[in-house]
Amino acid sequence: MSEPSTDTGSAGRTGNENPGLIHTCFGHGAGKTSRAVGLAIRAAGSGLNVHFIQFMKSGDSGEVGVLKTIPGISYRCPGRHTFIMGGGPRDLHFQHAAQAYEWALEAARAGTHVLVCDEILNTLPFGLLEEQHLLDLIALCRGRTELMMTGRDAPAAIIEASDYVTELVMHKHPYNRGVQARKGVEF
Repeated sequence: MSEPSTDTGSAGRTGNENPGLIHTCFGHGAGKTSRAVGLAIRAAGSGLNVHFIQFMKSGDSGEVGVLKTIPGISYRCPGRHTFIMGGGPRDLHFQHAAQAYEWALEAARAGTHVLVCDEILNTLPFGLLEEQHLLDLIALCRGRTELMMTGRDAPAAIIEASDYVTELVMHKHPYNRGVQARKGVEF
């Protein structure tokens, strides 16, 4: 019986990993970003480099300050914008989605170990990105970069192309009783 490989390769890899698997974490339940943050911290703590890119957010939620201080994690968010309401997306929403997607492509092409695209799935129902954009990103990452994508809904093609698929289901949430989102808990 042969011994497991101890070759560290590049930046903390032990040689036992199967790099470039695709994670999709979606659903109407809470915890998608928290799961993505956990993966980023675990990877950085293991010596891997991580690019954490937030789509559809304004870069001011509670995890951002901590992510920016962790060696090995590069955090990016295009910047502040309003939520997309009944009037639909504005030009700024399209610009932010395009910028975040370009950063994701750059990170994947550069060979980052772990790429987190938080809320990228939420660009799809608003037409900010097309499903093919995400499938192209998956193809670019597969076998090279571990990719984590989050959002509320995942199309069948994204689920099929993913190696890990986790759906978070909400059974109960205090928002339904009128409790507003709380900093440090929900954002």
